[in-house]
Amino acid sequence: MGLAGTRELAAAGITSSRLRAGYDLCRRINAKHGKTYYLATLLLPVAKRPYVHALYAFARYADDIVDSLDADADRFEAWSAEFLADLDLGTSTDPVARAVIDTITRWDIPQAHFADFLEAMRADLTVTSYATYDDLAKYMWGSAAVIGLQMLPILGRADPTMSWDEIEPYAVNLGLAFQYTNFLRDVAEDLRLGRVYLPQDSLHSFGIDRDRLQRATRHATVDEPIRNLLATEIARARDLYRHATPGIELVHPTSRDCLRTALILYSRILDEIEAAGYNVFGRRLSVPVAQRAGVAARGLIGALAARREPRGDRAIPT
Repeated sequence: MGLAGTRELAAAGITSSRLRAGYDLCRRINAKHGKTYYLATLLLPVAKRPYVHALYAFARYADDIVDSLDADADRFEAWSAEFLADLDLGTSTDPVARAVIDTITRWDIPQAHFADFLEAMRADLTVTSYATYDDLAKYMWGSAAVIGLQMLPILGRADPTMSWDEIEPYAVNLGLAFQYTNFLRDVAEDLRLGRVYLPQDSLHSFGIDRDRLQRATRHATVDEPIRNLLATEIARARDLYRHATPGIELVHPTSRDCLRTALILYSRILDEIEAAGYNVFGRRLSVPVAQRAGVAARGLIGALAARREPRGDRAIPT
C-alpha cells in the first residue's frame, strides 16, 4: 500500500486490515482507469477520498464485465446477485464489494441507487441502440445519474438544513453530462462492442445509419453529416453541464473544487472533439496533460483554501 493510500485510510478512520485492503484496491483501480476522475478526487479532503475510490471501482468493475468482447450474461447475473446478497448481509468476501458496502453503510447511501445501476449494466448485455434521447435517458438514469446521487452524501451540503431534494437534480445532470460526453468521444469504441448510444432519431435526422458510422470507424474519417450530428449532440451535452453548474455552490465548500475541476476537464473533451474536426474515429481524444495539470493546480489552490476555513464539516460519518 502506497503512502497516499495509507494517509487517506488513516484520515478516514478505516482500521480493519480487510477493509483497508479493499479500499486500497479501489484506489488503485481508480488511479489506473479513471485518470480525470482520480485527479478530481485528489481535491477532496483526504478523509473522503477512499469512499469515492470505492464507488468508482464498483462501477468500473461492473462496466468491465459487460464491456468485455466476450461479455457473459451468466457471469454478470451471478456477480450482481452475489453483490446484492452481500449488501443485505453487510459485508463481502470480494475486496471491492466489501469496500463499497462499507461506504454505503457509513454514508447511508440508498441501496436502490445500486440496484438501478446494475439494471442499466444488465441492459448493455442485450440493448444495442436507443430510439430517442428520452429512451437513452432512462438507461442513463441507472448508468450515470445514480452515480451522482451516490456521491452526494460524501460531498456534503453547504447548508445542512437544505433538503437533498433541492440538490439532487444538479447531481443528476452532472452525471448525465459526464456520460454523454463519453458517448460522443467513444462512438467508435462503442461500435466495436456492437452499440450505438447516440439516439437513432438524431442519426436519422442527418441521414446517418449504423453502416455509415461503421465506415467512418473503419477508415478513421468523418463526413459532413456526421460532423453536423456531433455538433448538435455536443450542444445537448453542454446544456446538461449548464444545468448542473449551479449545484456546485450547494455542496460543501471543501467539495466544490473537486466537482468544478471534474466539470471543466470533462467538458473540455467536447472542445477536443471540435478541435479534431469532429473526428472521433481516428484516436481516443483527451484533454492534453498540460491543460489537465493547470486546471487541477487551480482547483488545488481553491480546495486548500476551503479546508482552512473553520466550517465544522465532519471528516467521516459518525
